[in-house]
Amino acid sequence: MYVRRDIEKVLLKAAESFQVITLFGSRQVGKTTTVDFLFGDEFSFVTLDDSDELALAHNNPKAFFESHPWPLIIDEVQKEISLLSEIKRIVDEQRRIWMRSGEHRRLMFVLTGSNQFELQEGISESLAGRTAVINMAGFTQAEKRGIEGSLFEVDFESSLKKQHTHPDFYKSSLAVFEDIFQGGMPDICTGESERNVYYKAYVDSYIEKDVRKLISASSEMQFRRFIEILALRTAQELVYSDISKDLGINVDTCKRWISILQTSGIICLLQPYMSNMSKRIIKSPKLYFMDTGLCSYLCKWPSAEMLRDGVMSGAFFETYVVSEVIKSFLNNGVDPAQYLYYYRDIDKKEVDILLVKDGALYPVEVKKGISPTKPTKNFNVLEKYKMPVMRGMVIENTDAVRAINDNAFCFPVSLLGV
Repeated sequence: MYVRRDIEKVLLKAAESFQVITLFGSRQVGKTTTVDFLFGDEFSFVTLDDSDELALAHNNPKAFFESHPWPLIIDEVQKEISLLSEIKRIVDEQRRIWMRSGEHRRLMFVLTGSNQFELQEGISESLAGRTAVINMAGFTQAEKRGIEGSLFEVDFESSLKKQHTHPDFYKSSLAVFEDIFQGGMPDICTGESERNVYYKAYVDSYIEKDVRKLISASSEMQFRRFIEILALRTAQELVYSDISKDLGINVDTCKRWISILQTSGIICLLQPYMSNMSKRIIKSPKLYFMDTGLCSYLCKWPSAEMLRDGVMSGAFFETYVVSEVIKSFLNNGVDPAQYLYYYRDIDKKEVDILLVKDGALYPVEVKKGISPTKPTKNFNVLEKYKMPVMRGMVIENTDAVRAINDNAFCFPVSLLGV
């Protein structure tokens, strides 16, 4: 059974303006299933996982497109970057035909790829201005519940409306951590695959198909250990020298491997909010895994209950919130890096998430418990930026949207994303 995805509206909107759509995302988040659902009735489909098709694409791109004319979906297109130049030629030729005839341009190709690292250069060289580039992540908690998601915002009145629209939204602490433990991979969420077996195969497949070409063969075991070390540091500031020391690699290698994980959608980096007015800001980004299920698997947590009660419960709760917020931006076609930051200074005053929007600052705190003590104590440090500091939000495992004071309101984690 197909599960409707929030990214669908972005894909359909892009189809109105572009001749090519390129859909990125980490492995098995549902890219192929989604584009096939949206465009499969009118578009042919070919995957470069097929060795015969890959050989034809490599040896004779022109013959490949004679065998597979547009409209066409090409899955795993990063396996043969040379196809992009041929797509450019076909698109430009068809544009001239449409211009002469006065016809409206149409979508011709939908490309999916699980390794943005390999595709970025090819797209910038061949398809700039011709393709919409869209990023896709795993299921949000709203998608898992069959609820249409919305763009994350920090607004008390709209939060009350969401609560009224979804009166049965509340989840217990254990239920939230069961969500965290499960993660957002479609095959696990729909019951198609057993969690531990799936994630073991996922890591093996990711390293074999996406990473092996980017690192030396002798570094494969080190890279596996590298991912595990990063998982233990989710929701922490990224200090390259510490990770390099723990693993016995140099800082440049550490940075390159971080880049590989980031561009393939495994992790995301939340940058610190900085201003020329302040030089007391910590400049390291914070690291988060995009899939909490994968992260908990790599950390070897055996159950949701033990994760909830363990020493990393706060870090996983924060990772869950940040990843859900980022997914809401991606699912609305908005670049989260343009709006989402965190704040921390050398006095260790911190704001977990800082939404910067329309010239104003919206502070957000993330607290695993209920009714934490002084959750908004650091919001006033933002006043030094001489920007409006709007009413902030404290995301916690409460059962209702409630005003805390004039400066903030509490927001149930179970409502996040709806």
